Amino acid sequence: MKKREILEKLNIDPKIGLNDQLAREIRLESGFNELEEAKRTPLFIKFLSQFKDILIIILIIAAILPLIIDPHDFIESIIIMVVVIVNAVLGTYQENKAEKSLEALKKMSTPLAKVKRDGQVFQIESRLLVPGDVIEIEAGDFIPADCLILSQSNLNVDESALTGESVSVNKTSDDIEEEENLSLGDRKNMLYSSTYATYGKGEAIVVKTGMNTEIGKIAKMLSAPKESLTPLQVKLNQIGKTIGIIAISICALVFVFEIIAAARLLETSIFDIGSSSFFKAFKSSVALAVAAIPEGLSTVVTVVLAIGVSNMAKRNAIVKKLPAVETLGSTSIVCSDKTGTLTQNKMTVLKIFTDKLTDANDELNINEKELLKFFAICTDASVQTINGEEKRIGDPTETALIDAYYNFGGEGKPDLKSEFPRLEELPFDSDRKMMTVIIEYKGKILSITKGAPDVVLSRSLDSNKQEFLNINEQLGKKALRGLGLGIKYLDEVPSEINSKDLESGLRFLGLVGMIDPSRPEVKDAIKVAKDAGIRTIMITGDHVVTAEAIATELGIMENGSLAITSSDLQKMTDEYLSENIEKYSVYARVAPSDKVRIVEAWQKRNMVVAMTGDGVNDSPALKTADIGCAMGITGTDVAKEAAAMILTDDNFATIIEAVKEGRGIYNNIKKTVQYLLASNIGEVITIFVASIISIFRPGFGLPLLAIHLLWINLITDSLPAFALGMEKATEGLMNDKPRPKKEGFFANKLGFTIIWQGIVIGALTLFAYMLGHYGWLGVRMDNTVAITMAFITLATIQLFHAFSLKSTKSVFSKQIFNNKFLWGAFIIGVGLQMLIMYIPSFASLFKIEGLLVNELLISFGLAFSLVIIVEITKLLAKIKK
Repeated sequence: MKKREILEKLNIDPKIGLNDQLAREIRLESGFNELEEAKRTPLFIKFLSQFKDILIIILIIAAILPLIIDPHDFIESIIIMVVVIVNAVLGTYQENKAEKSLEALKKMSTPLAKVKRDGQVFQIESRLLVPGDVIEIEAGDFIPADCLILSQSNLNVDESALTGESVSVNKTSDDIEEEENLSLGDRKNMLYSSTYATYGKGEAIVVKTGMNTEIGKIAKMLSAPKESLTPLQVKLNQIGKTIGIIAISICALVFVFEIIAAARLLETSIFDIGSSSFFKAFKSSVALAVAAIPEGLSTVVTVVLAIGVSNMAKRNAIVKKLPAVETLGSTSIVCSDKTGTLTQNKMTVLKIFTDKLTDANDELNINEKELLKFFAICTDASVQTINGEEKRIGDPTETALIDAYYNFGGEGKPDLKSEFPRLEELPFDSDRKMMTVIIEYKGKILSITKGAPDVVLSRSLDSNKQEFLNINEQLGKKALRGLGLGIKYLDEVPSEINSKDLESGLRFLGLVGMIDPSRPEVKDAIKVAKDAGIRTIMITGDHVVTAEAIATELGIMENGSLAITSSDLQKMTDEYLSENIEKYSVYARVAPSDKVRIVEAWQKRNMVVAMTGDGVNDSPALKTADIGCAMGITGTDVAKEAAAMILTDDNFATIIEAVKEGRGIYNNIKKTVQYLLASNIGEVITIFVASIISIFRPGFGLPLLAIHLLWINLITDSLPAFALGMEKATEGLMNDKPRPKKEGFFANKLGFTIIWQGIVIGALTLFAYMLGHYGWLGVRMDNTVAITMAFITLATIQLFHAFSLKSTKSVFSKQIFNNKFLWGAFIIGVGLQMLIMYIPSFASLFKIEGLLVNELLISFGLAFSLVIIVEITKLLAKIKK
């Protein structure tokens, strides 16, 4: 692009810029300067999608068919549909809540741009920029759109978010020939959206906005791939299909059994029993369908996940999709960026050398303090306090030098640029690797030069150069970046400023060693991760020596693990990398494609991989990983869109907290599923066995009606299930190894445990019914009493059972009191059972009657016996260990 061509094409005077009216007209044509988001699913469609679950479909069928057969018998159908609709409303509410959390994050910060309108400079929202706008850029500014540089002064731009290149690019305002054939990194007269200026200043004209920018093109490519299901989604789908198939099969059997029982009772053929018997048999099979299907399962799991999302948001992690919580909980590998995630993303001066190597926070002598002052003067950065908030503008290395002087120079925070105005300067460039300023200092003209120690030393007259070089090498081995400083007094300000004359004959004063320090909490987080069987992998664009030093300090590199550079990595085949992936803990100078290869290599080893990232170039790896974690502060919008979770504090420790939360949630989900399925199996056994008994003993009847089972599943099941979902993480949770990627949901005998507990629940309920049916143990021999005892026993068993599932440890410990929600569910459950049993109108609706005291005590005793049985199995398991 040629400046003159663009200005003529857009008819813009760069000194004046657009006027507001013209800008509005252009915006109507070009649209807002923002990336398009994927179209949001309408609320109504989200609501309808809740009915796709096979369990819900079976329930809807069970509600509709009785109405077709007998429209007058509608009570149970209404109750079933109420259960289904409540489940759908809850699911829709939780999905919407998660989306709103993400929207809240996006509104945390509104980018602004300095734009020239009608000859005046204004700050406006960057989304309001249009092609033709003239903007001003200075160090620290984000580039709001793709622009052509009109003028610049030492403008350097960090384009790592777009290209992955960690070194800032020196920009130019000169026209470049055949620019369209160059790579993005070589188009040095262009500025690109989502990059930012690290140094200097400039003026540019906007040429592309929104989805037409380079970052917009990448966003379009990323919108195409479909996201795969997470482990929890797959497992719950499998559970749903299995239960649905079993329910249909057993319902058909019960229907047949009831027809046979009716024929035996009437002593006739099954073809002559009449429509009423067929309808009764159908109602029995509907009752079993209701019993077999855990209506609350998907709702409870959704709510448990939503609770986890809420807790994680308080810990600086926003989850975009609920099942991602569980995925993170099963993570075995965390591939983490170094800068800003493991480190503070803030260069810090640690060492000072003039005549001896000194820690910066020690008591400094006058020479060391003066060295820091000269370093701070010879910078283009600034550290300002605006509205009570400290703002750092410019290159992190230079802001670190200013901070060092402010913190250790002993003279407060003076405005050095005002105190020592520049008489002349020679800006930094990558060829010279130096920067020089000329000031008046103590009545003399002083030239100050800072740069790479070896370069500055080569221009100095000092005799002890080797000592300084040795110190610089020593700093390098500790991953400290060395920066040297030399001075020269002048008789006058030179009329011609050039490096040859100005930057020679220097007196080398000393050097400083600086580093981007690790976050103080990260080392402990990595240790916690290691104890939990989670391996941390560092992936960085930094030099391998620096990366190794930080990794060793944090405990990432140990036991002979290796560091590797991108160039070495690219020489490996995918097969070789997959076979040897466990050898490497640090990857340095990585390219975007390297990150995807690393993730895929670990996945081939059946590992669940979490990947952190912030730049556009990280997005493919974030998509490829089992769970992508985008940075909330430094992350680009594209990275956030590609990720499953966003860390609002850009902190590695937050990932480990999320892993812990995910593990706790998964355990709670397993407890909830065990609780609900054991209850449902108990109900199925009660109905199924009663149907078989009816064949041989006509008139035995069914212990429970569909309305009873719905009540139990919706109220006495759901409340304790929700309470189990709020259990606190057990002690030693992060001492367990991650679950294997292919481990089934019902592994470690969970399926067997659910079945035997369901059998016990069914047997106890059936026994309670038989007590009333046959008049055993002083219970009235009455069918309504028998049904009431079965109903109360089953409901109370499940309330007691929830306490047994709190922990693998004995329920008879202090832990029994640490879940107030479970106690609340127990009290409400028992209270509601008493209300519907002893209030005549409710008892009539449920076709039960009030029990006598002895009958009630027997029901409670049978219910509590399950707790004793479970305690015995816990004790035996403990003895076996």
